[in-house]
Amino acid sequence: MLVVFHVVLEERHVARAAGRLSLTPSAVSHALGRLRDLLNDPLFLRTPKGVVPTSRALELGEPVAEILARIGTVVASAVPFDPASSDRRFVIGAPDAVIASVMVPLLECLAAKAPRVDIGLIHEMPEPRASSTDQPWQGSLKKLETRAIDVAMLPLRLLPPRFATRRLYEEDFVVAMRKGHGFARAPTQAAFCRSLHLLVSLSGNPHGFVDELLAKRGLQRRIVLTVPTFIMALVRLASSDLIAVLPRRLVQRHAGCFGLAFVELPFKRKPDLIQAVATKAAMLDAGVAWLMEVIVGSLAEGRPPSPASA
Repeated sequence: MLVVFHVVLEERHVARAAGRLSLTPSAVSHALGRLRDLLNDPLFLRTPKGVVPTSRALELGEPVAEILARIGTVVASAVPFDPASSDRRFVIGAPDAVIASVMVPLLECLAAKAPRVDIGLIHEMPEPRASSTDQPWQGSLKKLETRAIDVAMLPLRLLPPRFATRRLYEEDFVVAMRKGHGFARAPTQAAFCRSLHLLVSLSGNPHGFVDELLAKRGLQRRIVLTVPTFIMALVRLASSDLIAVLPRRLVQRHAGCFGLAFVELPFKRKPDLIQAVATKAAMLDAGVAWLMEVIVGSLAEGRPPSPASA
């Protein structure tokens, strides 16, 4: 019935719509009659030159077109997915630190196995939490459920059962700074608190997990600068006396390019588990399921760069 409605709305003529649909005019009229009863609106008014849509029909035009387009996508996905010939575009969401750490081996793998597949990257960051029970990555999970993104790579251990996950790696943090920085020679907890800090914060809020750990010890630090991305943090560290707590893989991969050194944190912290995440419904799409396995495989095949000397 929606297909009939869509074509009649485009043609503004029952007979022409019937021709496009390979139906008889009476079959089209019958379908429209059922739809009129269902929606409690006449939808189309007859005129000597065809039909004129009612205001309700005009309101329904765009959402019905979107529904039919989505159905077309579902039907198209039923065709066997062949990565070697597919020209699909997938969207991956992740924090920029994860993107900068893993995308080189992933894109190399995709170029070899699926040269016509395109990738879109979306920068995901945690949302501010009103309480400790709030899910900081709720926005990213919602994007997965609405298929705004196909796969996310997030620091999450436990997810609702409607999501499928694949373990990627465990990420810990180090203290990064320019080469020759004095903190590298004596990386004590006291020196850490005395130093001037840079924090990656999308909202600009100068408070992070490090500050929570310090507060439990009765300590605090001074955050001189916040920046919205990890890559901006690397750039600023290279030309300042600031230090920053950053993901180890990110620093290992880019320390040489930016002239950075790094040392271990002066306190212990449990590593974050980085996982590839998709909805179980999306995993029924052979293309998304393939992408998940390629992400896992590309990291298993590649090794993280060797540590740089402080």
